Amino acid sequence: MTRLISRVFRTHPLLVATVLVAAAMPARATVLNYHAFGPVNLAGLSGANESPANGFPGFGTVEVNIDDVANTMRIRANFSGMAGTTTACHIHGPTAVANTGNAGVATMTPAFTGFPLGVTSGSMDHTFDLTQTSTYNAPFVTANGGTAAGAEAALLSMIAAGKAYFNIHSTQVPGGEMRGFLAPFNPVPTDRSTWSRVKALFH
Repeated sequence: MTRLISRVFRTHPLLVATVLVAAAMPARATVLNYHAFGPVNLAGLSGANESPANGFPGFGTVEVNIDDVANTMRIRANFSGMAGTTTACHIHGPTAVANTGNAGVATMTPAFTGFPLGVTSGSMDHTFDLTQTSTYNAPFVTANGGTAAGAEAALLSMIAAGKAYFNIHSTQVPGGEMRGFLAPFNPVPTDRSTWSRVKALFH
């Protein structure tokens, strides 16, 4: 065995060095990227995307980035022109059918940490720990095994299935003034196994 290892070192030094470097590298995450869209306004959050739709002209955008190794979810959102002032903001789901319908609240209430309340325009940029039950709505945790792990699996599953929407509630429309379903965009999957990374170097 010792002779075999020695022979590999002599005949394939580059391969050995590559394996050693790759083995020392930490596992890389798959970052899942989503943004909001709707059947009426495909660009983001709007009253036209609510169910039932409303005629208010406010508009917003949201980007959700999920790191499945760090177990984090970064939310960046901007909105303006709302008819009422903000009272709540969260992700709802799962709906019975993808990209349509209504569902209960999955994430923290009344609003995400960092989301401005009592305003008609604003923005947020906050990263949430998906391993903490405080990230979710308590009934959602209960419905998914009573643990943060169960809630995280359910949240990621419903987002991937197109059955989750980002909703901003207001004094004018308590049920939701603008929303958009979360859909993937510019996905950037990365290899998480060391061997996959090693093989990729020789293609």
